[in-house]
Amino acid sequence: MRIARIQTAAGPQHAVESDGTWHHITDPFEESLRYTGGATTHSEATFLAPVTPAVVLGIGHNRTLNDHSLPIQAWHKSVHTVAGPGDAIVAARDRGTVHAEGELAVVIGKTATSLTAENALEHVLGYTCVNDVTNVDQNAVDERNFQGKAGVNYTPLGPWIETELLDPEQAGIDVYVNGTAKANSGTFNLPSTVVECLVYVTSWLTLQPGDVVMTGAPGTAVPVEPGERVDIAVEGIGTLSSIVA
Repeated sequence: MRIARIQTAAGPQHAVESDGTWHHITDPFEESLRYTGGATTHSEATFLAPVTPAVVLGIGHNRTLNDHSLPIQAWHKSVHTVAGPGDAIVAARDRGTVHAEGELAVVIGKTATSLTAENALEHVLGYTCVNDVTNVDQNAVDERNFQGKAGVNYTPLGPWIETELLDPEQAGIDVYVNGTAKANSGTFNLPSTVVECLVYVTSWLTLQPGDVVMTGAPGTAVPVEPGERVDIAVEGIGTLSSIVA
């Protein structure tokens, strides 16, 4: 099932896709979804970030080609950087190279604390695409990942949540710039699995419905320039598109 958040005349509205139409619902986190009776065709839908998280977490040391062995760690990314599909990424100028980073994002579905390998995925609503935009040169001077990841619209999410991803540990992730493939990888290349990320994070912090865990860039970091279009395609979900401004 696909759950989106779309703009309507009455304001943002969550909706479920069926046969090319998005049927409006009251709350995507309810166990039994309630439909309002409203609907928007796919061609008329303006997609927003599919959730408005209170917490966005990134996973450190979860990329390929590391030249050192470090334990899994997490870091906070400001929710003020969250953007929707099509929103312009405002590249910070004179602060080094800007990277697009294609990742799988986990959307929490119910209160999650001290999860285990056995029950972690039971607390997941679904999965979406995320672009963890980064001024990568700042990493050398700010190990807390604040400076390089705090730009305007530096966390595009979307275009929707897929609740029935076949296997989050085997999802392909491709990054395209102006239609040309620049990175081809997937969650199967992450040193720490999706489940391990959730177990680690919730051993320290209780997550709530709508919170987002970005699971890391498995060799999917690509330099981008203003004027370029970036597409993050995650197998089984869809494609998240943004323009760099």
